[in-house]
Amino acid sequence: FSKLTGQKIHSNESPRTVLQHIFFWARVIFSLCVLSFAFAVTLKALFDGKTTMWDGVPEAVSVIIFFVLMCFVGMMEGMQIALFAVLKMP
Repeated sequence: FSKLTGQKIHSNESPRTVLQHIFFWARVIFSLCVLSFAFAVTLKALFDGKTTMWDGVPEAVSVIIFFVLMCFVGMMEGMQIALFAVLKMP
């Protein structure tokens, strides 16, 4: 975002070396691959009905419930981080 806004980033860390850049982007790509694989396997299982969902629930509803619950978990994580940040304020 700093390139879009034109503002410099002020950091106490020294600039990254070439090896650190390579290691950083390798971790990013690896994490993206693992996340994509987990997402594909989960959706494949949901659409194939290979879950412990009740028999009468359609696969599309299972996917919607999955995304609703994932959004809920994400909000709970964000609230936990905000709570600890508020607790550490003077």
